[in-house]
Amino acid sequence: MTPAPTHPSAPAGGPGTYRDHWGIPHLWADSPDQLAFLQGMNAATDRSWQIELERWRSEGRTAEVLGADVVVWDTFARQSRLDDTARRCFDKLDPATQQWCGQYAAGVNQALDDGLRGGPEFDQSSSSPEPWNPWTPLGVFLVHHILFSTFPNKLFRAHVARTLGDDAVSLFSIEAPVWSGSNAWAAHGSTTASGLPLIAGDPHRLMELPGVYQQIRLACPEFDALGFAFPGVPGLPHFAHTGHTAWAITNAMADYQDLFEEELRRVTDIDGERIEARGAAGWETVVVRSETITVRGGEPVDVEIIETARGPIISETPDGGALSLRFPARVEGRLGFEALLPLLRSRSVSDVEAAFDAWVEPVNSVVAADDSGAVRHFVAGLVPQRNPANRRLPAPAFSARHEWDGQYVILPRTEVEHFAVSANDRAAGGGDAVAMEFAPAHRALRIRALLELAPPGTLSVDDMQSIHTDTALGPWPLFQSMLSSLDTDDLSAEAKELRTLMLAWDGRMDADSHPAAVFAAWRGAVVQRLARHHALAPLHEPTGYSPLFGPWLSIASRVGFALETLLLHSSELGISVATEAATALEDVALEESMLNGAAWGDRHKLLAVHVLPGDLASAAPAADLSGDTGCVLCTESLPGVDDRSFRGPVARYVWDLSDRRRSRWIVPFGASGTPDHQHFADQLPLWTAGQLAPVVTDWADLTQDTR
Repeated sequence: MTPAPTHPSAPAGGPGTYRDHWGIPHLWADSPDQLAFLQGMNAATDRSWQIELERWRSEGRTAEVLGADVVVWDTFARQSRLDDTARRCFDKLDPATQQWCGQYAAGVNQALDDGLRGGPEFDQSSSSPEPWNPWTPLGVFLVHHILFSTFPNKLFRAHVARTLGDDAVSLFSIEAPVWSGSNAWAAHGSTTASGLPLIAGDPHRLMELPGVYQQIRLACPEFDALGFAFPGVPGLPHFAHTGHTAWAITNAMADYQDLFEEELRRVTDIDGERIEARGAAGWETVVVRSETITVRGGEPVDVEIIETARGPIISETPDGGALSLRFPARVEGRLGFEALLPLLRSRSVSDVEAAFDAWVEPVNSVVAADDSGAVRHFVAGLVPQRNPANRRLPAPAFSARHEWDGQYVILPRTEVEHFAVSANDRAAGGGDAVAMEFAPAHRALRIRALLELAPPGTLSVDDMQSIHTDTALGPWPLFQSMLSSLDTDDLSAEAKELRTLMLAWDGRMDADSHPAAVFAAWRGAVVQRLARHHALAPLHEPTGYSPLFGPWLSIASRVGFALETLLLHSSELGISVATEAATALEDVALEESMLNGAAWGDRHKLLAVHVLPGDLASAAPAADLSGDTGCVLCTESLPGVDDRSFRGPVARYVWDLSDRRRSRWIVPFGASGTPDHQHFADQLPLWTAGQLAPVVTDWADLTQDTR
């Protein structure tokens, strides 16, 4: 089939911003640099508070506005050298990309000069936006991803090894480092009704308000691309359709960050005082500086910043030592922004793949297709070659056996003939060559099974859309088997009734399902009982690490995430799973709502993560949700802690390579970042119902923004 036209003529109104029914911006400019300027200006007007907050985060200055509660973040941002790394990466960009990024920052600053950067959040926090530096967009990107990889999990493993013993570390293997859920899949043209590929997916992140992704179109005479941008960052790095190509990513779950246990000492001699760190070749002088964090309503906080040959110190250790963080962007002085312009210009899968050759971090699993029918799946980014033990626990800084050797792992690339599925799983992420743990295979297997249900040559955009909302619970057979094997002789009548109800259930986590609510309550009770079990009591000792890492070190949360593994192996800790499961049933039988028909959606509600001052917090919308952590519809919660969903699909899309006009997309909230704006959360009803909005490409169907 011949693809439909994908590069319509320039809009009659000339360069500027145009909007569709949902307020989604469609930008037209005469050149890529002018387009970057326009994109920056648009982000600064549509998402003014959001992008400034990310800028403060990248510079370690949020406490100036939000007070003492966020000093812990500012301390980490400064100690990990986020802003300095962003500047270093910007300085190493090729001139064309550097100019393009600089034009984006110039657009942000033009909006400030034009008086377009106000908003109620600034008013209520008595703060003001400031001019951006050319490297600020790189800092914003770093903020989104510095905690995106696996290094916080190494802190938890170290805590387990220290308190329960080294053998216990594997018992908390979740084959899913804390928080995964993204999906992306592609169907080759031989499987579709149009004869050309389809790509779909849904990235999962914190449900931030405003949303972390912005729907946007970037068009100029050189290219015409639409997709999802990070407000504050130029281009469309993760999910886009150029009319000729389309791509989608998921987190490959690669282990590319290392922690090193540093031994430091202070030395005073005739040259003054200095700090030294013990490396493989002996004692080395480290880089030291001091910075002061201004705190709204509090006293300033002085922060000592230390960087060893391994990397910056980011936390103390329980024994009074220090941990340094080593990550590719800091080591190489590159982040991967060199890929962004070539992606927008891409006209083939080979172009997309070549663009991603410049990618650094985070390491992504990419599915891509083009209008010639080619489909590829590959992993992009830098995974350092080093001792595999570095992936498990913090490594000793003085050991030469744990140093990086300067080489990077060769990542897999595959030509796709039928389907490609990527769901943070081991098969899609590159396996043992890149990481220790991946997401369970539940979602990947389920998506592939749903794709294979369609007769050859029939898959449509509707079929791809329906996969997004599948609620079959992947690990349900394990729990079902456990319930079936319980000795029921000593169970109360109410507990037996709940057990019977669950065993007759179809395993679907639908918002209106009562059995799903009962299952979730029982699962949560099991988590709580295990977390409080005397065998795990040592885990509740203080970890000694920075409180910033509290979410990764929460015992109940970690038990919930590792529940499948613990249920199979907790007898090694002296825990009787059958006893705890039966007692948990009795706990749930005491909850009146479980006996009176409460639905899963009554417990499983959208929990938007917001940083809105004062009474603006009430702007956060609420919704009853289907899905669960083990579903394709991965609306994630913390079993045993909170059934509300704080992570989930922060975007959904279907890209049609036969005709981009048949593509669809959605975000959880809306195009605007201003709480009282009509497009602040107008997409939420569609998103909650699993629907997608049509992609509009005809300029005549858009309205020019005259601001």
